Amino acid sequence: MRGRHHRRVGDVRPSHLMFTSGVGALVDLPSFSTLVRGLDDWDYRNVPDYEPIAEPRLLAAVRHVFDRNVTELRPAPWSDTGVSGPGGRGAPATPIGVPTVPFPNWLRCTACNELDLISSPAFAFENQWQFRPQDARFFHGECPRKRSGRRPLAVAARFVLACTAGHLDDFPYVAFVHRGGGCAKASHPRLRMEDRGGNLGANVEIRCVNCDQRRNIREATGRRGTENLPRCRGRHPHLGTFVDGGCHADARLLVVGASNQWFAQGLSVLSVPRTGASELANKVEQNWSVFDPMINEYILAYTRSQPGVVQREFARWTDAEVWAAVERHRTALTTAPGDGTDSGDEHGYPDLRTPEWEIFSASVLPDATDDFALRRDPDGVPPRLTRFYADVVQAERLREVRALTGFTRLDAPDPDDPELVVRAPLTRGPATWVPATEVRGEGIFLRVSEEILGPWEARVTDTTEMREHRDAYSRFRVNRYSDRLAGAVEFDPMRGWPGVRFLALHSLSHLLIRTIALECGYSSASLSERIYAGTDDDPRDGILIYTAVPDAEGTLGGLVSLAEPDQLLRLTRRALADARHCSSDPLCAERLPAAPADFLHGAACHVCLFVSETTCERGNRFLDRRFVVPLGDGPEHRDLALFPELP
Repeated sequence: MRGRHHRRVGDVRPSHLMFTSGVGALVDLPSFSTLVRGLDDWDYRNVPDYEPIAEPRLLAAVRHVFDRNVTELRPAPWSDTGVSGPGGRGAPATPIGVPTVPFPNWLRCTACNELDLISSPAFAFENQWQFRPQDARFFHGECPRKRSGRRPLAVAARFVLACTAGHLDDFPYVAFVHRGGGCAKASHPRLRMEDRGGNLGANVEIRCVNCDQRRNIREATGRRGTENLPRCRGRHPHLGTFVDGGCHADARLLVVGASNQWFAQGLSVLSVPRTGASELANKVEQNWSVFDPMINEYILAYTRSQPGVVQREFARWTDAEVWAAVERHRTALTTAPGDGTDSGDEHGYPDLRTPEWEIFSASVLPDATDDFALRRDPDGVPPRLTRFYADVVQAERLREVRALTGFTRLDAPDPDDPELVVRAPLTRGPATWVPATEVRGEGIFLRVSEEILGPWEARVTDTTEMREHRDAYSRFRVNRYSDRLAGAVEFDPMRGWPGVRFLALHSLSHLLIRTIALECGYSSASLSERIYAGTDDDPRDGILIYTAVPDAEGTLGGLVSLAEPDQLLRLTRRALADARHCSSDPLCAERLPAAPADFLHGAACHVCLFVSETTCERGNRFLDRRFVVPLGDGPEHRDLALFPELP
């Protein structure tokens, strides 16, 4: 927080800045809510030992999608409070951390229901407990109902306005209760917010104490809310700016804490070595931001003599060897076309999966590094699973780097069309860096046998069930996007269709994740997936299930051990057996997204296939059990199934 309220007011994990609490997001704290400020206000001057995150492939992708001016991926400003001691750089009052500002700017007294601006002299803020940021709070010092000297808590008035262009604004309580005008008896009227309760949605009455005008918040919800609310003013409170000329889009009522007030838009990559590159070449590429300014070997020698990443990571090689690798990488950059993020579509996301696929599916695995180590069992795939998997690779070490490039409100970003939703900015001007986070873990890579997947794909492509999925995807795209393009680009309702084999691979991945969570103790939220299904021109058949959370859970070899022959056989058998039945059957088994429905799943539900939103890379879409196992005894069910028999 700013000004005199500069102490910490709460804590979030770095990964939350990528998914739930990033720039522009409302963060609910125990006693009030705050808004994470834009990158212009992030301060790294007091952060000891600050280093940007090195991941050239992700940086090039961010420059391609977001802003060509970006030169760094930065972790959140953070310091261990126990290192520097009281008053030092890590002390609670030191401005180290992600800056926030209280929002919304209206508070309500929990004792007398007084409703007023946060800047009103009626409210005050206290945060004097250095090591208890959770106790920071606003209070109503003039409350007539305070008891025994205890000043009542003042909480955020829980309504705000938002629009699909990413703007956020305070709810206009004064204009709303007076139906667009002002109070006839006071220039600064006193308001009360009283919750009437009930079971028919919001039932909150706003009352003007001066003129006794009353109005229920219900009149701002639903279709009539468009008529009773002002147009969007184009406000970005995280930047402290308004759009020139206003926005004029329809403003919608939101409750503080609503899940659709903020959706992250970002990119992530696994730090995989380049195919065929040596360990030294890969380290040079990972740390290129350090080597790029060096003009000769003497500067390299001096840098290697000083404490830092070069001394730490390149101690095994001589100056001549390191400089030769630097020169080779510099030459490769000047001769390589583009920026290394060929997307195949100037409006789409860069292709970040192909380098990963090439490494995981290579016949000869790369040498192990500190960030990446693969192992393949010398005996190959277990005999009873050769009809199911063509390859099994244990990823003993993985490093995933995620970058935040923007966010949206009300509408979640499309995973294939970044331009079809309005991305809110992270800065007031061009961005020179973006927030990022890196996590380390482990995983299992599985390749489904192409001898099974290929014939299955040809068999089900023109079936009624697959046609229903394709038609539902087309309806989904039309319903969501066709009215937003306004002729700017030609609308293709099937753009981004993931392909037939993606449904089978994605469903199989969820079955394995749920089995791991049920049987082996990992929570599904601690696991992530990456599906390598390719395109019609370049079909692929891979699934990576991995841990990528900042905790210790699942990072000590427990997940990798599940790829051992006996364990993998047991897990696969149980996953396929459990998939044949769901406690929601027959409703679940018979479900298809038939017109006019536009949901993107078939025989799938929270009981059998859905996992947490952070685990699934497509938001629990494109799932259907019938494409993995038969959901009946007839031949038509077996023909649809990728695996008609258990191992």
